[in-house]
This record gives sequence, structure tokens and C-alpha cells, in this order.
Amino acid sequence: MSRPAVLVCPPDFFTVRDVKNPFMDLDHPVDHALARVQWDALCRALNDAGVETLPIEPVEDLEDMVFTANQTFVSFPGGKPFVVPSRMRYASREREVPYCVEWFRRRGFEIANVDFDAQYFEGGGDALWHPDGSRVWVGHGFRTTQGGAVIFADAMQAKNIRVTPLQLVDERFYHLDTCFAPLTAQAALVFPAAFDSDSLRLLNDAFPRLYEVSELEALTFICNGIVANDRYIASHAYDGVRAALAREGLDPVLVDLSEFEKAGGSAFCLKTFVR
Repeated sequence: MSRPAVLVCPPDFFTVRDVKNPFMDLDHPVDHALARVQWDALCRALNDAGVETLPIEPVEDLEDMVFTANQTFVSFPGGKPFVVPSRMRYASREREVPYCVEWFRRRGFEIANVDFDAQYFEGGGDALWHPDGSRVWVGHGFRTTQGGAVIFADAMQAKNIRVTPLQLVDERFYHLDTCFAPLTAQAALVFPAAFDSDSLRLLNDAFPRLYEVSELEALTFICNGIVANDRYIASHAYDGVRAALAREGLDPVLVDLSEFEKAGGSAFCLKTFVR
């Protein structure tokens, strides 16, 4: 069996040039040299965890292309591989989508185009597979619209994929991957205040062990980690989260990603699993 692989984009053109979420601040510019060091460290951590890193060529003027979780939704392993191209809320990010779609097309993925019309859907930032592949959780409210989530769910129903929408209610947690991290089929990290009560109830029903993180932990992107071969790669891990990871058989691997967090993203945002 081939080892897991992720799509990554070198941060050659990464910067913060406008404000798309509450973390972006034009008064705190990116240290580009440090960003490259941090991105290289993340790739090494993934490689050390047995995950192959597959780069896409970065494109000038597409400063957020480095966040490869967002431009597509990628099928779960098994069956014919496909991707759903995103319909991004911001024009600068929408321009990233064709480059990523072409990358997948050249590698034999089916391109499952979905007509989102005037709605938005932001790929793997808001659409997270349950670890056993039994369903997809889709956050909506800030970047993905409710209508976009419904259109995506209808399209996935045709592929016999179950979709469960979750309402996000705090603009600081504008993507689902900023406040919810499935660890195993039975366990996840969650920041409860990011969700409405019905959505939180759905998560509690689905995960026998739902570990709540604090506001401080959530704001340091503790939920934006990567589960990779018994490791949890993230930028921070406080005592409570370390205990939760230990219970689930996961070792924390810390990688400083402070420069990317200036743009509102961390480890999970900087990759998308393709195998």
C-alpha cells in the first residue's frame, strides 16, 4: 500500500495583503524568510510521520494559495478518486482554484464540478471527513454559505456520501477546521462556543469522546492540527489537549507556524490529503 500523501504549496508568494478574517492585520506583516523556515519544518514533520509531500507550483499574486486545504474537496481513500472544486468567497482565492483542479486532473482524479450558483463552498477548510469515511461534516456561516452546504450535500448524496452540516456562529472560527479536529472515529477536539446548540448536539451524538478546548487554546489553532500515523502535528498543545491525545494514542508534534497564523491558518490549512 502506498503511503499517505498531501498536496502542499511552497510559500514563495505568501503574504497578508488584505483582511479576509479577524486574524489578518496589515500592521503585522509576514516575515517571509521565517515563513519559509516554518513551512519547511512542517513538511519535515509530515515526512517524519510517513506522509509524502507533493508540491504544486506557487503562482505569483496568489498569496493564499499556500493554504491548500481550501481550493478543493478531496474524496476519501477507496473507490475512484475525485475532487469537488471550491467556490471561494473572495475573488483572489477563487483564482487559485483552477491551478489546483488542474493539478488533480493531471493525476487522474475525476473533477466533480458542482454548480454552486451564487453560493459559496470552501473545500477542505469547511468539509471534513469523519475519520472512518462514514460521512462529511460541513461547517457553514462565514465562508461556506448554508446554501453552498446544501448544494454540496445534494451532490454528495448522488455519490452515496452522507453530509452533516454544522452552523458556525463565531467569526473568529470562520472555517470548520479552526474549531473542530476529528482525531479518530470515536474522538475529536472541539471549541463548543464556535457552534450553535443543534450542531454541538450532533457532534456529541457522533463522538463518544468529544474533548472541549478553551477559547485560548482555540485561538492558538489547537484544532487546526494534522492527524498522521499516530501523531498530531500542530503549532501548540496544552496540558489538557496532551492528555486527550495520549488517551487516543496520538503523540503531539509541535511546529511553529506563527507566520501563517497571521493569515488565519495553521497546520491543517497548509495541506490537503490526496492519498
